[in-house]
Amino acid sequence: MRILLAEDEKELSNALVAILKHNNYSVDPVYNGVDALDYGLSENYDVIVLDIMMPGMDGIQVLEQLRQQGIHTPVLMLTAKTEIEDRILGLDKGADDYLSKPFAMGELLARIRAMGRRKAEFTPNMIEAGNIRLNKENYELSNGESALRLGNKEFQMMEMLMVNPKRMISTEQFMERIWGYDAEAEINVVWVYISYLRKKLTSLDANVKIKAVRSVGYTLEESDD
Repeated sequence: MRILLAEDEKELSNALVAILKHNNYSVDPVYNGVDALDYGLSENYDVIVLDIMMPGMDGIQVLEQLRQQGIHTPVLMLTAKTEIEDRILGLDKGADDYLSKPFAMGELLARIRAMGRRKAEFTPNMIEAGNIRLNKENYELSNGESALRLGNKEFQMMEMLMVNPKRMISTEQFMERIWGYDAEAEINVVWVYISYLRKKLTSLDANVKIKAVRSVGYTLEESDD
């Protein structure tokens, strides 16, 4: 699960990032409302955690803009304020949950898990493309007769390709979504994982294949064979 964390207190942000990563979440931290909106509009996230009091734009403004732009990613609001009016305003603007500072890390993690479960209720567990199916619960790629289990990054790449059939996905989009904006991984790691996926599709006799357009990106299309 990828999380966008918008929190302007850098010490708190660093602590939250460390704990979230320890719990196997991918996290992109930003420290102001303008960046929060920019990153949030990319639709790269499963959950967005927004502090209300931020420079540039406050969390309520960011939330309002995201919802107006059709971004339905679950949003958890953080605030030092305890007034009921602030909670009502955030919920009315489209927040999914609220957590007041100071909070216990266990509660934050529980709320994120709950938001992830709610999102999953509206997302099918099986994705299909051609004669290939991808099971989101066990990361298996199958052709109905045999199956292969994908690694975490392989699964995320395959999912992006299968939910966006015939749509070109750039190397940069893969990097941002899977490795994160601040990842130290080299950009050619995308090509390496594309190679892994192509071999697995071939071994499953898939009638779809990953096509590359030089300097543009990759797309999943029906095979010409």
